[in-house]
Amino acid sequence: EMVDRVVGDAYREALKASDLSPISEGEVEELEYQPDADLTFKISFDVNPEIEFARVGGFAVERPAATVGDEDVDRVLERLRDQNGTWAPAEDGRPTAGDLVSVSVTRLDSDDGDEEPRPYDLILGEGDAIPDVESAIYTLDVGEKGEFDVTFPDDFPTEERRGQSEKLEIQLRERKTRELPELDDAFARSLGDFEDLDTLRGRIREDLEKEAGDQSEGAVRGQLLNAIIEANPFEVPGSMVDRYLDSILGDGQGADPERLAEAREQLRGEAVRSVQRILVIERVAEQQELQSTDDEIDARVEEIAEKNDSNPAEVYARLQKAGRIDQLGREITEQKVFDYLK
Repeated sequence: EMVDRVVGDAYREALKASDLSPISEGEVEELEYQPDADLTFKISFDVNPEIEFARVGGFAVERPAATVGDEDVDRVLERLRDQNGTWAPAEDGRPTAGDLVSVSVTRLDSDDGDEEPRPYDLILGEGDAIPDVESAIYTLDVGEKGEFDVTFPDDFPTEERRGQSEKLEIQLRERKTRELPELDDAFARSLGDFEDLDTLRGRIREDLEKEAGDQSEGAVRGQLLNAIIEANPFEVPGSMVDRYLDSILGDGQGADPERLAEAREQLRGEAVRSVQRILVIERVAEQQELQSTDDEIDARVEEIAEKNDSNPAEVYARLQKAGRIDQLGREITEQKVFDYLK
């Protein structure tokens, strides 16, 4: 206990004397202690890297075109129609892709010989069943049953069943087809505060254009940060990378340790680059004094309140309770940094 206390005191004194701020736990190495002799040890830890920029400008970046065509709007409308469709029973006929079917499946070669039929509901063509089972269902009329040899694919979730074959009895008990609503003004009004179909189209186009603009801006920002890192290479502490990986993968509780370690290794390269980007933004903000101010945060809160027809004080209280005020400040700082870099 005394050795631990002495090491801790010496560590804190050394940090104070050298004006260092660790960002990781200190790891004690080569500790030597004998009675009537000096106690010696080494301790290692990570600190924030010293980043000096030789240049943060003069780069060429390409902004992707943020265009939205009529076909993009049509795709969203069709998706909305599909989401608002209804299922209607089909009395007869063989099913086609997109139909909702109810089937009974019985294993004919089970070990106990008295396998009970198992009911399943699935939408054909969406990967709800293995390919051989779907192919078998396509050959049946409503009420019909048949015997089929099926093979489990190589990517089947249960590893021990991959490549195995089974004989199944499949009965098509029910088939439903999706009936889509007409694409008209009444459909537009059913989705919300839209006067007619043209109003709905306009809102969809507006949303798509904003999304495309955000993606385009994200591409520009990524290129800028990558260019700065390549022009001003620097190392990042391993502990920062590990914490970033922890935030992505979680604590790994219940996960297979081997697969978790493999995932961490695969993601490490991108994690290093992500940490570098974060540090570049922080360093530029510090050098150019671009950190968000309280007045800017208040102005952003008022803007949010106005958009949502709320009271600014209530909005601020909600954001503070959710721990999002600091996040709001970081977003403002990032915007100022990228405005400066561009």
